[in-house]
Amino acid sequence: MAWFLPTARIYKADHQGENMHAHYIGIDVSKAKLDCALLSPDGKFRNKAVENNTKGFAVLTEWLKKYNAINAHICMEATGIYWEGVALHTTNNSMTVSVVNPAQIKAYGQSRLVRTKTDKADAKLIAEYCKERNPPVWEVPSQNEQKLRAWVLRLDSLQVMRVQENNRLESADREIKADIEKHIAWLDAAIDAATEKIRNSIDNDPDMKDRRDLLESVPGIGERTIAMLLAYRIDPSRFRNARQAAAFAGLDPRQPVSGSSGRGRQKMSKVGHSLLRKSLYMPAMVTLYKTDWGKRFRDRLRAAGKQPKLIIGAMMRKLIHVAFGVLRSRQPFNPALHII
Repeated sequence: MAWFLPTARIYKADHQGENMHAHYIGIDVSKAKLDCALLSPDGKFRNKAVENNTKGFAVLTEWLKKYNAINAHICMEATGIYWEGVALHTTNNSMTVSVVNPAQIKAYGQSRLVRTKTDKADAKLIAEYCKERNPPVWEVPSQNEQKLRAWVLRLDSLQVMRVQENNRLESADREIKADIEKHIAWLDAAIDAATEKIRNSIDNDPDMKDRRDLLESVPGIGERTIAMLLAYRIDPSRFRNARQAAAFAGLDPRQPVSGSSGRGRQKMSKVGHSLLRKSLYMPAMVTLYKTDWGKRFRDRLRAAGKQPKLIIGAMMRKLIHVAFGVLRSRQPFNPALHII
């Protein structure tokens, strides 16, 4: 199904077939904590909640050592960006890690008629899924990709702070206003520095630089969006097709079919990488209203009776498809291919 994460290229292919692990660990990931469920060979569960930070990762490692489970197969959902830290930590410590689309766990839970929805119960379900389905091993991003991701995330944080401070400036006391303006000036300098770091990271990697040059040919996609697409490798080396790439960002369509009121109303699933999805919103708006091919796309959907919000989501998904196609063909964007 289209909303599953790819299993052929994003993961190492040598982890198929018979499962060789004695212990299985399901991790339910949230921003602040990790709920961990350890499934032992005797079928019993042990649970542990740790902080989702470096300190918590160390506690998790010691907990696994306590139960001789350091060689366990660990499985977690790709929930936003919050899973990346623990996935890198455990992988770098020679543990077997799988990262799966949350939709897969949801479907598995439905097949098991699971009705309990708590962090602890979700962790147990993920551990059981890991044992039964033996998901492929997560492939660690290259050092260059990790570096680019770190700077992309840093830039996003700085931009969020810049917006917050600018909003405070409008109603701030005169004495406080000077301090806010000083902070905004610092943030502007930090944003410029982070942007330069991102450019250098791409320029110093020949493959990334080549892919960036191709993506720059797509009208509507700017420098920061390109950096995001490169940081998370939205291309054929990671995904089998554009649908899987769109699903990774949670941009695949979801159409309710239960009940007459919801029939026919499509929405994006949002089961995927929220930051990548966020980075495509403004490019979609620019493309729809500022480019010829985007205007044609907008007019066609509008004539079909689609609402503005749905059209924006459709263009966000279209940009993923176009970017993927450009990288797969190794040819610059050709507007003739998108004439409706």
